[in-house]
Amino acid sequence: MTTTTKTTSMERKSVVGTAHTRVEGRDKVTGAARYAGDVPFAELAHGWLVLSTVAKGRVRSVETAPVLRMAGVLTVLHHGNAPRVERNFTGMMGVPPDPTTALFQDDRVPHRGWPVALVVAETPEQAREAAEALVVTYEEEPHDIAFSGDRPDTYPLDGHMPAVTEKGDLEAQLAASAVVVDAEYTTPEEHHNMMEPHAATARWEGGRLEVVDSNQGATWVQSDLANLFSLDAGSVRIRSEHVGGGFGSKGVRAHQVAAVMAATVLQRPVRVVMTRRQMFSLAGYRSPTTQRVRLGADADGRLRALEHDSLSLTSTVHEFVEPSAGVARAMYGADAHRTANRVVRLDMPTPTWMRAPGEAPGSFALESALDELAEKCGIDPIELRARNEPELGPVSGLPFAGRHLMACFREGARRFGWADRDPRPGVRRDGRWLLGTGTAAASFPAGAGPSTAGVTAEADGTFTVRIAASDLGTGARTALVLVAADALGVAPDRIRMHIGDSDFGPAMIAGGSMGTRSWAWAITIAARELRERLALGADIPPEGITVRSDTTEAVGALAQKERHSFGAQFAEVAVDPATGEVRVRRMLGIFAAGRIVNPLTARNQLVGGMIWGISMALHEEAVRDHASGGLVGADLAGYHVAANADVPLVEADWIDDPDPDDPVGIKGVGEVGIVGAAAAIANAVRHATGVRHRNLPIRPDRVLLAGAGSGSDAGGRDA
Repeated sequence: MTTTTKTTSMERKSVVGTAHTRVEGRDKVTGAARYAGDVPFAELAHGWLVLSTVAKGRVRSVETAPVLRMAGVLTVLHHGNAPRVERNFTGMMGVPPDPTTALFQDDRVPHRGWPVALVVAETPEQAREAAEALVVTYEEEPHDIAFSGDRPDTYPLDGHMPAVTEKGDLEAQLAASAVVVDAEYTTPEEHHNMMEPHAATARWEGGRLEVVDSNQGATWVQSDLANLFSLDAGSVRIRSEHVGGGFGSKGVRAHQVAAVMAATVLQRPVRVVMTRRQMFSLAGYRSPTTQRVRLGADADGRLRALEHDSLSLTSTVHEFVEPSAGVARAMYGADAHRTANRVVRLDMPTPTWMRAPGEAPGSFALESALDELAEKCGIDPIELRARNEPELGPVSGLPFAGRHLMACFREGARRFGWADRDPRPGVRRDGRWLLGTGTAAASFPAGAGPSTAGVTAEADGTFTVRIAASDLGTGARTALVLVAADALGVAPDRIRMHIGDSDFGPAMIAGGSMGTRSWAWAITIAARELRERLALGADIPPEGITVRSDTTEAVGALAQKERHSFGAQFAEVAVDPATGEVRVRRMLGIFAAGRIVNPLTARNQLVGGMIWGISMALHEEAVRDHASGGLVGADLAGYHVAANADVPLVEADWIDDPDPDDPVGIKGVGEVGIVGAAAAIANAVRHATGVRHRNLPIRPDRVLLAGAGSGSDAGGRDA
């Protein structure tokens, strides 16, 4: 029997742009939603990673015999007995895998916290007890973790982009400038610790490897695991239905590889979950940066020269760059323009992507320097930025696919009350508190990646969408329901959205603020074709009618223009000069970030980024012990983040800014909210106290030292 579904409601009002609560929200708050560490399996064993306690050297011995006699212990994997893996391949992201994922292949220890063994037992408690009892001896070697801007062994690196860009005669333009800013800015090592730790369960079923995981891209993990274990991609299935945060760190990591190794050896399901402390070594982090910014301008504030040079660190086993100078390539025009990203190899874990990689620390330096230039020129900071708006990409020379930065500043200034601001520093008080306001620009690239999707018209009148998307808690699943409903011309409750399964076909990862845009594009193309077929009155058989899409060719056209989300950040702070305490009283962010699919979850993302900016400006700082090479306080007690009491009134809003070349008009909101937030706060602290802080975080001791006349933490080169 067949049923015909007439699409008589095709002209219904658009639901994209209207607020919708998360479609999976009830399941999450009631505990019905299963995360990677919650999914039950029969005969499940548990693995516990053992990490090196030295910062550099070789493993001399792993004393497994006593541990193997402990209750419940099934095996101990290490470099002497672990399965061999393939290490020479290019992954889905276009780069070789971090060697940390090629576990237990030799006795080398390149940094403290390097995985040296996996203990597998019947219960997590037994695995942990045995792992803590395992004796590993080392041949220790001298290590080097000293990061500084004056090291001679740095070299240029910038992933897929040129490491150095140059235009014009920089030195000549600086010499001809009426006003020059020459300053160094630093940001510390920072860690992303999402609510849900990294967890994976691996098992073999019918000759096929299945991994239930928490990740930012099922296709990504499928590809790298298939390459590592020399398998056909089709014989690997990755499922990642619910993810409790990622921020860039949930790619291919040691825990997934360890679980696959153990499941292969034991021929039973094995789960490996990182502890919170292990995440500080195994989940990546944001490298510290040292950035030099030189600006030269005419007396009226128009830039003649702009140089942004950034140094970050990478490990001795893998190259990764925090491309902080990249933000300058899109923000401001100048007659002479130079940017450079450099790295230095140290005996430390490999950094990784962390929310707004490059743009977050880069904007702190660039937007602080712009504020310094505005003050030297005696020009309002917003007006200075307006005078240096480029008509084309300052480095690329490409036209902008919409650049509404100044519209964001105008709306933000109106709502924040910027016109009433006295520009003189250190003159506003509220009792013992010095008050100040600051602003900064935000930008983040708006790209898209090739994706495939399948949309099925079911015989019962509903529609099933299958796409290997990943919802990190951003609300992507709900946004895609709205996009599908609009493309099909039906109500959202007729959409069944299935995500997080590599069996659904290749799809873009949840990263670079490209996830929702990429997936929505694929869903829209498939849904529109299906809608056309249904409009012809096609009968729907019991198995439904399915249309698949592939956006590989379509997204290629985006490279013809420079595409960014933009924003204007505003902050008011209060500083107690007696204690050094800095309090953010209010923040406002106005963004131009494409068409907003779901205002409810989009505002959540933007506000969350701004709060992270508060944390970055005032709290976050990982400190390493140079003697041991390890972190001091590698947990959420020792690593300080903004808490509820630190978060004031934070408002985020946007202006109309659809991308004309995107079928839905989306750009992306995941990362632009953190960009510029720390600079706005630092600029507000300068306005409150008269002291410029060029080193994050702005701790109470730094405020006190600066106030006492030391200036050591507030100073730096200032031409």
